[in-house]
Amino acid sequence: MSVPTVSLDRYTDVRPELADWMREQRWYASSEQSPALTRVGVWTLTDHKHQVGLETHLLLDESGPAPVLYQVPLSFRSSPLLGGERALVERVEGPSGSVYVYDAPHDPAFTRALLALMLDDEVTAGESPDGTEAQGHHALTSPEIRVTDSRVLRGEQSNTSIIFDLVHLNGKPAQPVICKLFRVLSDGQNPDVVVQSALSDAGSRLVPRAVGSVSGSWNDPRVEGGRASGHLAFAQEFIPEVEDAWRVALRSAEAGESFEQLAKALGEATAQVHTELARLFPVHEASDADRSAIVASFRDRAAQALVEVPALAAQASAVDEVFAAAAEASWPAFQRIHGDYHLGQVLAVPGRGWVLLDFEGEPLRPLAERSEPDVTLRDVAGMLRSFDYVAGTLAQSDHAEAARAWAHEARDAFIDGYVSRSGLDLRAQRVLLDAFELDKALYEVSYEARNRPDWVSIPVNAIERLANRPR
Repeated sequence: MSVPTVSLDRYTDVRPELADWMREQRWYASSEQSPALTRVGVWTLTDHKHQVGLETHLLLDESGPAPVLYQVPLSFRSSPLLGGERALVERVEGPSGSVYVYDAPHDPAFTRALLALMLDDEVTAGESPDGTEAQGHHALTSPEIRVTDSRVLRGEQSNTSIIFDLVHLNGKPAQPVICKLFRVLSDGQNPDVVVQSALSDAGSRLVPRAVGSVSGSWNDPRVEGGRASGHLAFAQEFIPEVEDAWRVALRSAEAGESFEQLAKALGEATAQVHTELARLFPVHEASDADRSAIVASFRDRAAQALVEVPALAAQASAVDEVFAAAAEASWPAFQRIHGDYHLGQVLAVPGRGWVLLDFEGEPLRPLAERSEPDVTLRDVAGMLRSFDYVAGTLAQSDHAEAARAWAHEARDAFIDGYVSRSGLDLRAQRVLLDAFELDKALYEVSYEARNRPDWVSIPVNAIERLANRPR
């Protein structure tokens, strides 16, 4: 089989067919109908059988209000990929015949080469004429494993996750690996890679074990000086056949079963991770500037929520009073946190307990902000809101009253567990915790208004309750 002309003149300088395909992908963020793409970089991998061309294109889309840089791995084959129909971008007629262009995370040639880049010091990315660089970093001490299968996890959103089934060279099954390929790139280190790698390297069992990562640098007109760097992919232990805490909690509430012990254990695990992060990363006392910046962000969020849901206008004054009280409260130290914490970010692992995932932070915040120290109460508030969401999903069922009681018990148990492990008296910081929980509910109401209007009542009810709670 001949090697295809890999670049097809760097894929004919961004074909309209590629733009049409990108527009249909879940990770494509713009609402515009026609992507305006410019290739700013490309990095390559080598197929060990030398039959498949592997290129990852960095494409700047300027169709929306702000330019977005997408990472688009492509594989080029001279014959169709068996079972790859859904991953086909297009078929191109090249100088030597047809070339089939695929979304590379679905191509085993690409996935094997990507994992090898992270595990084997002798494997390197190809040189790029435009100066784009990619380099693997591994946490495992031995590359003596091989891939038996790989598949893309369904439901991809801002990233694409690839599951690898592995065996040792002696044939013994190895722990599966999940690799998150970042589809949207920004200048700076990805907090998910930095935080989880640090916790894993320190021996924490409350996060999946880090396996490796790929970082790179590229030309980027959005950055001062025109050059950016950051993470391109991250691999870690994959824990199969487990449920996330949302499913466990929802089933518990539907069945009328107590979640008290599990919620307390989750509070303890959350506090333990916060304690470990405080040891691994810088911590500083809250300054006037820190407090002012967060309270300003609270008020900005409230203003946006009022635009999205005008019915909240009746609560505007009470909401502002909560934030004003928070500005005068005593604040804990600032440190690294999870940043987007809820039941869907935790796995229930038999024999191991709760395992925390996805430390990327709130998706709508700029990458640089998500790496800044913050207040642990933000994570606590996110989990408390998640318990209320469980009850909210059952509000129209016969279990509504019992679900509210379930959420109240779960919230109290979570706080008890957190306090017992951290020593931080959350109830003494009720005013500040209310402000962070209210801010989370305001974020949710804007999200639901745009994406799931039928769910808007869940955060609206929380906003009314939190804003009018006696103090």
